[in-house]
Amino acid sequence: MGRPDGESLIATLDAGTSSIRCMIFGSQRQVLAMHQLEIRRIYPEPSWVEQDPRDIMAKSIECINKAVDDLIFAGYGAENIKGLGITNQRETTVVWDKRTGEPLYNAILWLDNRTADLSATLIAGKGKGQADCLQAACGLPIHPYFSALKLRWMMDNVPAVKESINTQSCLFGTVDSWILWNLTGGVAHGVHKTDVTNASRSMLMNLKTLQWDDKLIDFFGIPKTVLPQICSSSEIYGDIRVSHLAGRPVAGILGDQMAALVGHGCMKPGTAKNTYGTGCFLLANIGEEIKISKHGLLTTVAYQLGPESQPVYALEGSVAIAGAVITWLQKNLQMIDQPDEVDRLAGSVSDSGGIYFVPAFSGLFAPHWDTEARGTICGLTEYVHKAHFARAALESVAFQVCEIVDAIKFDSGVELSRIQVDGGMSHSNLLMQFQADMSAIPVCVPKMAEITSLGAAIAAARAVGCTEFFRGDSGSSSCDSDDYFKQRFLPKITPEERSQKYSYWKEAVQRSMHWNKNSRRDPKPTSPDGPSRFGVVAVAAVGGALTSLAVAGLVFLTVQKFKR
Repeated sequence: MGRPDGESLIATLDAGTSSIRCMIFGSQRQVLAMHQLEIRRIYPEPSWVEQDPRDIMAKSIECINKAVDDLIFAGYGAENIKGLGITNQRETTVVWDKRTGEPLYNAILWLDNRTADLSATLIAGKGKGQADCLQAACGLPIHPYFSALKLRWMMDNVPAVKESINTQSCLFGTVDSWILWNLTGGVAHGVHKTDVTNASRSMLMNLKTLQWDDKLIDFFGIPKTVLPQICSSSEIYGDIRVSHLAGRPVAGILGDQMAALVGHGCMKPGTAKNTYGTGCFLLANIGEEIKISKHGLLTTVAYQLGPESQPVYALEGSVAIAGAVITWLQKNLQMIDQPDEVDRLAGSVSDSGGIYFVPAFSGLFAPHWDTEARGTICGLTEYVHKAHFARAALESVAFQVCEIVDAIKFDSGVELSRIQVDGGMSHSNLLMQFQADMSAIPVCVPKMAEITSLGAAIAAARAVGCTEFFRGDSGSSSCDSDDYFKQRFLPKITPEERSQKYSYWKEAVQRSMHWNKNSRRDPKPTSPDGPSRFGVVAVAAVGGALTSLAVAGLVFLTVQKFKR
């Protein structure tokens, strides 16, 4: 039996890097049901990261079915669900055969670095030495992060992909396209589409036309026949034919970071959000005008809420390693048993003991875009123990975000009045306070925790006419209201303290850069302000395999302290 008021509900599917979950929202944006499953990552070689597309799809359907079951158990009728919104890890690339429905290779994840050599070759050749040679058209530099290079790698290295392209049966998509195609019937009826936010991360879409660009496609040598149709972020893509949601439409698609921007209500130029997940992603709304960054940021489509709506753009700074550094402390160094222990451990000391940790496990993203950077620890002395190391790991995330905040200011001329945050690491009071201190602006944590899924729900609700989901002209929450935020963290340290810490961080970053390319270089200081001012210095070049700090030359006695 449905509820007496016949309340309209919206379901969302969030296919992330670490997990997949389905949530069902009521008209007051309350979560009525939810089911979540972890998704396994595969590391076949150093700096390679994959997932099994079959696992993604099986767990997507399982999450949908169990969330709907829970909804019914709570007294709602499944018929009240009016549509599904999808949000997904962006840039992750899937290739499959439309005749069999089978993936032709594992999904290559967004943080995978296997295309570094291909990227360098394209820059040196067609790019004439300029990594930003395509940026005016697509808003992105040539870099392994983006899906065009991942697709090109598959075309060059996977025989099954080559054969499928030759027989014109190959389909390419990001995770949203793979899920949409399967939910809408797969081999028999599958709809091959994507939305503008995901397409804008491929290096193949023109930011002005919002369509695949022939010059960009030719640059990478990719056949247009494999590409999905580009749609807005809020429209009816097709009807679901499998799972407990059969008969409902997929009505909204947004890349996960863009969904979080919408969920936060950052619908005005100058508003910004930062998501602390596996990576870290800060997006600032810049309105309907395209601005190409000159300081290492990406220009991307923030959202287009309907086919007739104008696209809204954002400047984005992406950090490859944020929450992943906590997982690394847990699984590789065994400093903690569970990720939530890191706050207690880091909080047991007042500072990082003078060490600065740059977790460039697979290179650095914004604003440096250095595929050759590797993890580096500066300032290591015998005084340091594992609590200092845990604190330095947390602080590394905030420092990376500070560099992005600075770049947004330089590019847009706008100083952010606050950062609205979400993601697992936003629950760390220690990190959020340090973020406010180092960025010198307030950091605000909303009461609504499920921001990304909420953004996908808003997009889907618009397409199916569930007007009760809209609040204000923008369809977003009133984020200036005092009761919107759960916590506000205000800067507490002096400008002098901030400047000193930040200068040490920037020097540590410089020491991490180009490491893989020049791993045999002479480590002697190149200036009077070199390693000597850090005390006894150990620099750990941590490869993509993330094996052990011991192999990076750390002092044995210090390693023993870390383990205690």
